[in-house]
Amino acid sequence: MATWSPILSLDSASPLMEQLIFFHDHTLSILLMITTMVSYLLAELFINNWTNRFLLEGQAIELIWTILPAVTLVFIALPSLQLLYLMDELKSPLISIKSIGHQWFWSYEYTDFKNTEFDSYMSNSKTNHSFRLLDVDNRVMVPYKTQVRLLVTASDVIHSWTIPSMGVKIDATPGRLNQTSFTLNRAGLFFGQCSEICGTNHSFMPIVVESISPSSFIKWIK
Repeated sequence: MATWSPILSLDSASPLMEQLIFFHDHTLSILLMITTMVSYLLAELFINNWTNRFLLEGQAIELIWTILPAVTLVFIALPSLQLLYLMDELKSPLISIKSIGHQWFWSYEYTDFKNTEFDSYMSNSKTNHSFRLLDVDNRVMVPYKTQVRLLVTASDVIHSWTIPSMGVKIDATPGRLNQTSFTLNRAGLFFGQCSEICGTNHSFMPIVVESISPSSFIKWIK
């Protein structure tokens, strides 16, 4: 979860989020190099007093400033296309979970198991063991190192199922079934919130995913 100290992305909890962070750093480094070079050239223009009265054209520099941006875009486009295919749907997920957004709570159905469905409301517990405005009464239990498919829809207005540390954000649209997938690489609690303004209590429908071992998940599902 987010704390006071980090200034960048949250620590990744899934391979997808790791790749998203790598792509962010890769693109940011390219932007930093471009900004440094342009700033240096602008400073040189202001400082340099030399002029060339006979300069009419510069085919070499025109060729460079045409080819160099194209090469830079290729270095950005190739990793982004790889990420795009990594975020594609799974053909044979091990577990499917259906999430339904309501005003203002979430419902979950484990479609691979019988009679496993529940509502998830914000916890009103005032103990020291829960996080204020982030914890829920029924958490989404998921085994780690398992391919999970998430089907998301809504019953009233548009919601958005989001957990930043997992790199998952998908809209819950009434009458439409959206799909995403994720794989958690470690155990822990991962917090998120509805990221679509869905009404007056929009900020009071948090999401909590608890990653546990496969054996503990089998015991829980039974």
